[in-house]
Amino acid sequence: MAQCPADHGFEFAFCGRSNAGKSSAINYVTRQGKLARTSKTPGRTQLINFFEVTTSVRLVDLPGFGYAKVPEKMRQNWQRFIDDYLRQRESLIGIVVVMDIRHPLREFDQGMIGWATDIGLGCHVLLAKCDKLKTGRRSKARMDVQSELPDDVSCQVLSSTHDIGRETLIETLSSWVERDRPPTS
Repeated sequence: MAQCPADHGFEFAFCGRSNAGKSSAINYVTRQGKLARTSKTPGRTQLINFFEVTTSVRLVDLPGFGYAKVPEKMRQNWQRFIDDYLRQRESLIGIVVVMDIRHPLREFDQGMIGWATDIGLGCHVLLAKCDKLKTGRRSKARMDVQSELPDDVSCQVLSSTHDIGRETLIETLSSWVERDRPPTS
């Protein structure tokens, strides 16, 4: 935690299973294709990575949870520093839970959503890789997931390769900043 940037401004943490599309989503929303490291191999993100979008807004790429082929001791270290980050960062105002649309709402996803809503953080579900489904199945998958979410959790589809969902994601993140911005006098 001592190596994290100063704890001010607004941060949005992108979390999800390994290879769900977190880094691709960050690259897509910032329109910088190589900002966050992407790979076909799960588990490439092994640190908490901060990306400054403006002087007061950062996107945070958390290590993936799930099937990354790493030693158990390393996986436990990831969990410890992710837990510390999520509990201690005052600038964290929202969590974006990224899921592969073909495999939504796994145990980890539900746990993160529950945790975020329990402590009052904004929570938004990204159903990534939506280009892998035809439009009708994509729409049904989104509605099915939304029906399982708490009322204050939003959900959308996203495809960085087919340019789907960027504006919706930006609007959601912007609304959290406006909600948490101190009133001006």
